[in-house]
Amino acid sequence: MVWISTVVLRRLQSYLKSLGIEVKTGVAKTGVVGILKGAKPGPVVALRADMDGLPVTERVNIPFASKVKTQYNGQEVGVMAACGHDSHVAILMGAAKVLSSMKNDLRGTVKFIFQPAEEGAPVGEEGGAALMIKEGVLENPKVDVAFGLHINSQTEVGKITYRPGGTMAAVNDFKITVTGKQAHGAYPWSSIDPIVISAQIINALQTIVSRNLNVTENGGVVTIGAINGGNRSNIIPEQVEMLGTIRNLSSADEKMFIDRIKTIVKNTAEAAGATAEVKIPYSVHYPVTYNDPALTEKMLPTLQSTAGAANVLLRPPVTGAEDFSFFEEKVPGLFFFLGGMPKGGDPLKAPSHHTPDFYIDESGFNLGVKTLCNLTLDYMAMKSK
Repeated sequence: MVWISTVVLRRLQSYLKSLGIEVKTGVAKTGVVGILKGAKPGPVVALRADMDGLPVTERVNIPFASKVKTQYNGQEVGVMAACGHDSHVAILMGAAKVLSSMKNDLRGTVKFIFQPAEEGAPVGEEGGAALMIKEGVLENPKVDVAFGLHINSQTEVGKITYRPGGTMAAVNDFKITVTGKQAHGAYPWSSIDPIVISAQIINALQTIVSRNLNVTENGGVVTIGAINGGNRSNIIPEQVEMLGTIRNLSSADEKMFIDRIKTIVKNTAEAAGATAEVKIPYSVHYPVTYNDPALTEKMLPTLQSTAGAANVLLRPPVTGAEDFSFFEEKVPGLFFFLGGMPKGGDPLKAPSHHTPDFYIDESGFNLGVKTLCNLTLDYMAMKSK
């Protein structure tokens, strides 16, 4: 899932080479980078598509529904592109075909970045955009600007949504370990109960958003997604582990969230005679996906002329996270959302991302291809004046 099958990689490499595009492989383990040098000098534009799947069993009734099974965290799971990353690959492949056909008129260079592990590398491993950058994907030649998109199953085909500045949240996953004293379930007074303490911690963590975050300025989320402790009804365990995630839209809020989590966990555990450890970030850390405001303003007419002004909509911030943010820390970037819901669909009933019923209408791909191509060409034209 994270690192992509060799069959897919071979097909992608072969396709890019057939277009006369220089190909680099093995970037960030299974990443692929295509370099298209135009006949005329100009800026270097990076176009990026993520390409990993998720441990979700597909149940959409389509001819090409995934039947793949794999082992994940000790369990057999299905694998599907439950966030539309296969759509992103197809769209970027389409853009590569169009732009390569215009090589003789191209005023600059295009880097096609096919990135693994956007959903996060395995715990303890490096991966994704951060590792690609570390291995030099933005150098030789040096990238001047980066464009990326994400398909959206709850936005109608033909529409584009965008936001200048902070558009997607930063994420920090965390792990909390509460250690108490084991005892027989019939004699709880002999224990220091980590389950009760963990429940108190979970409740207290929710006060960070409701009491510490100025919700008139920015949004934020603290979620506990997993809790594990004990294996019998009549044994109070010694230890409980919890996994959670923080989402925030400003660096100041990020620091506040981290500080408050550590304080709440430590003090709640100590008040009950237990100890607790917080690891943050634990598995995933992405910064805020920040669309350069000046670049967004300059490229907005391109979005509008491509999709039609009425179909380009300003969107509220998203509490989901995206490691395209690492590219935007290094170069100006614009990340936008492309409609993938069938026309006439109900956004409230459309299946959401990361679910078994996730579905994308492929008729929206053409707009994605056109938009990436036009952003590239218009940016090059601006810089060539």
